[in-house]
Amino acid sequence: MVPVTDERPDPEARPPRSGAVARGLAGVGRGARAAGRGTAHLTGYTVRQARRAARAEGAGDSGLSRLIELHAFNAAGDAAVAISLAGTLFFQVPTGEARGQVALFLGLTMLPFAIVAPLIGPFLDRFSHGRRWAIGSTMATRAFLCWVLGTAVVTESRWLFPAALGCLVASKAYAVTRAAAVPRLLPSGLTLVKGNARVSLAGIVGAAVSAPIAGLASMVGPEWSLRYGFVLFVVATVLAILLPAAVDSSADEGTLVLMPGPSVPAAEPGRRPRARIPAAVAFALRANCGPRWLSGFLTMFMAFLLRENPVGDWRPEVLLGLVIGAAGVGNALGIAIGSLSRRINPAVAVVLALVADAVVTLLAALFYGVVTLVLLGLTAGLAQALAKLSLDSTIQRDVPERIQASAFARSDTTLQLSWVIGGFVGIALPLMPRLGLGIACGALAVWVAFVLLTSPRRVAVAS
Repeated sequence: MVPVTDERPDPEARPPRSGAVARGLAGVGRGARAAGRGTAHLTGYTVRQARRAARAEGAGDSGLSRLIELHAFNAAGDAAVAISLAGTLFFQVPTGEARGQVALFLGLTMLPFAIVAPLIGPFLDRFSHGRRWAIGSTMATRAFLCWVLGTAVVTESRWLFPAALGCLVASKAYAVTRAAAVPRLLPSGLTLVKGNARVSLAGIVGAAVSAPIAGLASMVGPEWSLRYGFVLFVVATVLAILLPAAVDSSADEGTLVLMPGPSVPAAEPGRRPRARIPAAVAFALRANCGPRWLSGFLTMFMAFLLRENPVGDWRPEVLLGLVIGAAGVGNALGIAIGSLSRRINPAVAVVLALVADAVVTLLAALFYGVVTLVLLGLTAGLAQALAKLSLDSTIQRDVPERIQASAFARSDTTLQLSWVIGGFVGIALPLMPRLGLGIACGALAVWVAFVLLTSPRRVAVAS
């Protein structure tokens, strides 16, 4: 008789892998949930801190915080559009592109400003009591055009260029209208320079947060980042309509008029007065032309120079990235300085920005190298940001509100023209670093002398 043994499976003898896998999956699940909670907590904390910063110093009570949030969405949408179009033929400039074709691209950048200055600026002035709807219209227009572009970039439609141009025009129209709305929402304890800097800083944060998301979407296809931009502009449209009623208020419209005098003729009954540009605004605009000219010059001159004559063993792409990155850091630093400073004299700031550009350009010409090029990019970005903030605050302070949109449109057109002229000079010069930077330094030095000789105080003393 064969003995019967109890061979029931021992639980300990089971393959241990299934339990280990289950425990591992459970651990991964717990880790994923913890990471999700941590990400949500961090995101919520970031949003709360950003909203708290936007509402600081009375901005929440005056309604400026709402405009700050709106501008963050605007910059996020613009970043999505720029990233989407960067891989298309619209903005793509191959390495071997002829200089004449690049010059044609520079000329095309003036088209949005040619439309904004003579047409949109006066139109916005005439309907100044509907600023919320004007801002909302620029957002809704870009939302629609983003949807159109999403199809055009896939099918290579002939509507690609008109739709992209429409986005640029709507973006410039928004900038003009937004700048004219800032003084109406400014808290009593906040200067114009600081208020403008707060809004611009929100734009940098919005673009920085949105760019990686748009980049990931564009990896699937350029149309997806444009769909993402469509959503952002739809949200921005709603935020624009929900802006405080003070944006459209006309309570003090009659007090902000130019008094008749030698430079401001009296208005005829029933006609809109044709006032000359205030001396302080003209001075700030002239000073701003220098940093903007240098920005256009460096963009084009360095793009060709570093490709043909790199410094040492540095790769041209890395060098150009360092200079552009330094300019971006300088721009953000200038906006941060304007936001944190208690008080800035705009007339002094624009002159210091122009002089700093001339001095650092001279250093780069004498001691050409990676360090001086990065320092030049940093200074150029910093000077341009501070000078533009000072110009905007001067226009908001000295130009009557009923014609501020036209003033901003014309000032932006002048600055863009300076950028284009600088780019043309950068393309035309031979690719010799010390010669090119020396000519740029000489041009800036001459402009510094011209700006100082035509300052309002000097003109007043001479007259």
